[in-house]
Amino acid sequence: MTRTRVFSGVKPTGHLTLGNYLGAIRRWVEVDQHRTDALFCVVDLHALTVHHDPARVRRLSRQAATLFLASGLDPELCTLFVQSHVDEHTRLAYLLECTATEGELRRMIQYKEKAARERAGESGVRLSLLTYPALMAADILAHGAEEVPVGDDQVQHVELTRVLARRFNDRYGRVFTVPRATRPAVAARVMDLRDPTTKMGKSHAEAAGIVYLLDEPDTVRRKVMRAVTDSGSEVVYDRETRPGLANLLEVLAACTGGRPEELAGEFASYGTLKEAVAEAVVEVLRPMQERHAELSADPGYVDGVLKDGAERARGRSRTIVDAAYRAMGLLPAA
Repeated sequence: MTRTRVFSGVKPTGHLTLGNYLGAIRRWVEVDQHRTDALFCVVDLHALTVHHDPARVRRLSRQAATLFLASGLDPELCTLFVQSHVDEHTRLAYLLECTATEGELRRMIQYKEKAARERAGESGVRLSLLTYPALMAADILAHGAEEVPVGDDQVQHVELTRVLARRFNDRYGRVFTVPRATRPAVAARVMDLRDPTTKMGKSHAEAAGIVYLLDEPDTVRRKVMRAVTDSGSEVVYDRETRPGLANLLEVLAACTGGRPEELAGEFASYGTLKEAVAEAVVEVLRPMQERHAELSADPGYVDGVLKDGAERARGRSRTIVDAAYRAMGLLPAA
């Protein structure tokens, strides 16, 4: 029986967070690698669309791959690789730039937000920031992925990928599988503990409300205990009017397997809720951090996993990308 093919990735623009784990990586580990033909990628080329430190990108790329393995991704069950190690991603990206329109790329919400921040700096807006959704589409389509596990903020990019796949197939002949976005039911979008209206992002300048996967237990407890709550004293779950409490309850639910609505009734005060959330997060992170320390002491193993994963990913994607080149009218290499 043919298994559904899944592709997902993480950009190495900052240290991975609790939001990355609860919203994506844990699902990869517990569900996707077992029931699907799964490919997971460190999408390092996407980190180059804004001003960056090259050494930091390399360091964070290795750290992300190591944390994937420490979280429980098994190279015997899934394919783990680094985007820049597989040339088919950039080969296909240009063809998709020739399929997309300027208006479609300029309408991307993340482009508008990031471009505004970059304009405020000294380096200007890089062209790649506008065109990178075509590269993201190439990441997905090159591997024939049918499902793309994403957070709410990435659904728009998957929708664009679907549009480009259909347009290419209609114009040049069927080459691509049209993928669909999938999202976990709970904690799909973990919010910043200090600003519960903002996603817990790994590249935020202010780290007080962000729990990183490698934070020490005392650091985790301090950040959770300082989390913003809402007016009133009753612990209730209401995302619209009590976003701070809702965020804490969703994190606790994701860590313990409960339901936010039911967990709210177990706490008489904000303080006891925060204590429970802090300990739940510490326990979720503990085995991952221990395994990360072991893997960091054996970088050769991580390198080997990434090399094997790139070879498998390259072999799978080359047939699809070569077909796209032929379909679009390019002469095959002799």
